[in-house]
Amino acid sequence: MTPGPSFSVQEIPFSTFGSWLALSPVTALATYAEDLHLISHQGGLNPVLRLTPMEDGARAATAITATPGRLAWAHPSGTIEAAFESPDTVRLRGSGLALRLDAAITELTPFTGTYFYDAAGVHVFTSYETGRRYRVTLIAGEAAAHGAQALGEAGRGLTFGAGGGDWEAAIEEYGTARPPYSPSAPFDAVAAASRSAFAAFADAIAPWRNPDTPAADLAAYVLWSATVRPAGFLGRPGVLMSKHWMNKVWSWDHCFNALALAAGDPGLAWDQYQILFDHQDPSGALPDSVTHSEVLFNYVKPPIHGWAFGHLRRRLRLDRSELERVYAQLEKWTQFWLTARRAQGSPFPHYEHGNDSGWDNATAFDPERVVETADLSAFLILQMRELARLGAELGRPAAHWTATADELQAELFARLWQGDRFATRGVGSGDTWHTDGLLDLMPIVLGADLPPSAADALADRISAHLTEFGLATELPASPHYRSDGYWRGPIWAPATVLIEDGLRRAGRTALADEISARFRALCERSGFAENFDALTGAGLRDRAYTWTASAYLLLAAAHEARRTAGPEGRRPAASERA
Repeated sequence: MTPGPSFSVQEIPFSTFGSWLALSPVTALATYAEDLHLISHQGGLNPVLRLTPMEDGARAATAITATPGRLAWAHPSGTIEAAFESPDTVRLRGSGLALRLDAAITELTPFTGTYFYDAAGVHVFTSYETGRRYRVTLIAGEAAAHGAQALGEAGRGLTFGAGGGDWEAAIEEYGTARPPYSPSAPFDAVAAASRSAFAAFADAIAPWRNPDTPAADLAAYVLWSATVRPAGFLGRPGVLMSKHWMNKVWSWDHCFNALALAAGDPGLAWDQYQILFDHQDPSGALPDSVTHSEVLFNYVKPPIHGWAFGHLRRRLRLDRSELERVYAQLEKWTQFWLTARRAQGSPFPHYEHGNDSGWDNATAFDPERVVETADLSAFLILQMRELARLGAELGRPAAHWTATADELQAELFARLWQGDRFATRGVGSGDTWHTDGLLDLMPIVLGADLPPSAADALADRISAHLTEFGLATELPASPHYRSDGYWRGPIWAPATVLIEDGLRRAGRTALADEISARFRALCERSGFAENFDALTGAGLRDRAYTWTASAYLLLAAAHEARRTAGPEGRRPAASERA
């Protein structure tokens, strides 16, 4: 079995499916430590232990390599290796090098920090920030405690292998108590089992991968390693946006992850779609984000859920009860926008802040914060049309959803269409404006529902945003363009997927193909960053973002299906392809 993709832990944490733990140098927002840390994402991004390779009592400069089953520190004097035995247990072993474990937070007060104690061979760190214990068990070799002895003193820890020779240990994360640790298998078998679990996952969600899709394995690893088991406010297995600092599930990101998982792991895909709806409030609103220790309603996110479900249900086999569940969820979510988010006398729903749109600081929000944008109406139109289809299938009255969607679309063109793009309107002032931002062009998601002349005009303007690497969110010639300006220039995965899909449904397949090809090439070149410099292709911000990995998998899978299709779009049988 091949070891799987290799990757840099500076960009992608070393973790395993289901775990809230990771080994990473990222200890806070955009903060990279010199050494790897054991990070726990229960309660936030919490560095618990610092892992320092040592030689002759001094820090050893090592080269770190990582694959899905094994992480290694290499030095001329020896190696240290790590592997996940289970989601809450990390195995470590060393030969020729020592390893020093220290509490990551040095300050210890009644309300912060990590306390360490050892008694009768039991070594335990307790973390105030995570509310968990971290028991260290020596399996082979030598371990010695170091640091001050007085209660309340920081700086205590353990060193393995300081006297030379081979050593092996395990670190467990748990609550209050658990039976004494006993190894389930030898280290190499543990690493092999983890590697095999990843390979099975990749085979399931990306069976089409081949030398022409060189980033598919790593994209699968990003998703696999960012998945956590149910805990805290997450009542289902959840794919975090990252096991760096973007360690939440946001209320539109989860749709792209659900779609990428659907063909190969339908149960996990369903969980991803439902994970935000589990917290839908009485008004129908979805939370902005959910993670282990918080559910935030300070913002919402755009209603792309009808669009997503239209694609998702073609990939899943859902029974009537599940369809009924989604119908009720989408109905409440739609009514939220039609009631709580429409100003008196206005036909349009509105955002109260750029964060509501997902395009946090886009130039459309510069003149005013509370605005009616065409993308929001377009998403809501798609959602109501999905409700109409779903309602008809379930025997519910559906005509009102079609009528409401038609009315909103007519108003959209009557009031906000400006001949070649849509305007934004301020709720307070009634003023309208347009920008050089890609947000003005997002109603291309209406696809075949657009008049051909409007589809052509939007496609022409979209093509102007296409750089060598993909769709810039602000025209590079705009005075507001910023290379790392979040939504004021960089390339983003969700906008790419939504626009590519809308163009394709509108029959503008050549442009859709080009957008897909450039984004796939960008990921193959620059990885799965949160976003990318539109002119250089450099990855920006969080470098292990799951919706970027999912976007690559979605676009690559669709491209491979088209590429291997036979006459009239028929996919040839395996015998024919052979």
